[in-house]
Amino acid sequence: MSKDQAAETRTPVDVAVGVLIDAAGRFLLTSRPAGKVYAGYWEFPGGKLEAGESVEQALRRELHEELGIEIGAVLPWNIELLDYSHARVRLHFCKVYEWTGEFQMREQQAMAWQVLPVQVAPVLPGTLPVLRWFASEQQFSGATHRDSGEGLPRN
Repeated sequence: MSKDQAAETRTPVDVAVGVLIDAAGRFLLTSRPAGKVYAGYWEFPGGKLEAGESVEQALRRELHEELGIEIGAVLPWNIELLDYSHARVRLHFCKVYEWTGEFQMREQQAMAWQVLPVQVAPVLPGTLPVLRWFASEQQFSGATHRDSGEGLPRN
């Protein structure tokens, strides 16, 4: 069985992902905390759906647990299936324009408001499709981020 065939047989893990966009049109990226796979890589915040949860319910729970905020309307945007060495994930990207509360980095992660091209690095591969979607929506041409994504850890 090839590597691609093996990846296709893995059951995907569903993940709710929040694309928070502020009034200035900036989007929020957070770093993956120490001790997690791809620690230090930048991504959009979110997390795995628990049994019986909808994408919206999981996103509300995860953003409260990770960032200490309560979000307003959740606007489903796109779904992307991605194969990492450790898991196959189905990423449910949702735009969020409204939230309340003070941002608290409850997992000791960092946060950064960004525009294209993204200045934080390295960027997690699951983040790249979103940057391409933003570029398309904004008629942005050129590199969407600084790093090439090469040298990803194998864990």
